[in-house]
Amino acid sequence: MKLKASVFMSAALLVATPLSASLPANAQASSAEVRAAYVAEIEAWHAARVERLQAPEGWLSLVGLHWLEVGTQRVGSAVGNEVILRVGPAHLGTLSVIDGAVELALADGVEAQIGDDPTVRRAALASDASGAPSVVRFGPASLVLIERDGRFALRVRNPNAPTRSGFIGIERYAVDPAWRFVARFEAHPAGRTIEVASVINTLEAMANPGLLLFERDGKAYSLEAIDDGSGQLFLIFADRTNAKETYGPGRFVYVELPADGQTVLDFNRAYNPPCAFNAYSTCPLPPPENRLDLAVRAGEKRYLGAHQGDVD
Repeated sequence: MKLKASVFMSAALLVATPLSASLPANAQASSAEVRAAYVAEIEAWHAARVERLQAPEGWLSLVGLHWLEVGTQRVGSAVGNEVILRVGPAHLGTLSVIDGAVELALADGVEAQIGDDPTVRRAALASDASGAPSVVRFGPASLVLIERDGRFALRVRNPNAPTRSGFIGIERYAVDPAWRFVARFEAHPAGRTIEVASVINTLEAMANPGLLLFERDGKAYSLEAIDDGSGQLFLIFADRTNAKETYGPGRFVYVELPADGQTVLDFNRAYNPPCAFNAYSTCPLPPPENRLDLAVRAGEKRYLGAHQGDVD
């Protein structure tokens, strides 16, 4: 992914969208009915978001992030391995990191599987950069290879993780249509990128197709958009609620691709990054251009449950 931002601001036009704008022209509904339908839509969206979060291989199941060294290293849960997992067999296998490729050889007799073929005992691992990372399964747990800034790491999941079993739900602000805006989209020149830092101290150039402009209480604001390949625009933003009311580093929100130079920016859909729940994620941080001088009291609040572990 590549992303880039500008600090350009203009006086135009992001105003709260009347909810009736989403209804057919011939729809006859009271404002209360329109609002109720909108609230139900946001509640359904959030319920689906929480369901994904709580899935057996969702973000709440992370239990490890282990950075690999060039060369050969043994992997397993026993002391003596170069990479010590918190779950799984005493000796899972041996990893070789050579010339930008990572190969895993499973230990003799260990009950584990690389990918979908149970007969495969040695294989090169595809990283998440490929879009289809190899999954190594052992008991209820699994791991995948991730690549960040030229380095490889093992990301380990366990559906029995205390962060998953002890999940307490996410507090949110009450759904408020006043935080739903029609934003004006200003396209950047093709190929433009923006530098985005991460919680693991990397800096990545991400595709930055344009800028969203909106207005709140008579003041203009802007957010740089990222194209992350999802078919939507990805926004990473910080605001005046961070740390005390919402997650300290910032939050995420997606918006649909613009049509006729506009799209809907709905902060009621703002949500916490995976790093709000554990220390085994590699979350991007808001670029300086996306630090709003505004208290966005909409969307998810700071997670109050247990935060799992420290990064290895």
